Amino acid sequence: MKMFLRVAATAAAMTVAGAAVAKIPLVNATCPGEIEVHADEGGPIYINGKEGKLKVFNENYYEARGSDVTISLTIKPDGSADVSYTGKGGANGVCTIK
Repeated sequence: MKMFLRVAATAAAMTVAGAAVAKIPLVNATCPGEIEVHADEGGPIYINGKEGKLKVFNENYYEARGSDVTISLTIKPDGSADVSYTGKGGANGVCTIK
C-alpha cells in the first residue's frame, strides 16, 4: 500500500509540474553579455542554444540554469513575458524581448 501511495503521489506531482510547464510562451530575448534566450511554447528554455535546467516555481515564474547564468522568465497577467538574468559575480539585468 505504501508503494502505491508513493507512486500515486509522484504521478500527481508530475502532472502538476507538467501543467505548469505548459504555460511557458514562445519567447526570444537577448540579454547583456551576449546571452541569447529562446523558449518554445510549453518549454524548454534554451540559453545560447543549449537547453537549460528548468525549475518551475509556479505557473507564472520559471528559472532555467546553464552556461554560468540563470534566466528568470515571468509571465505577466496579459500573457506576455519578462526575461532577466543573473550571472557570475552578481551580474544581472533585464533582457530585451525580440
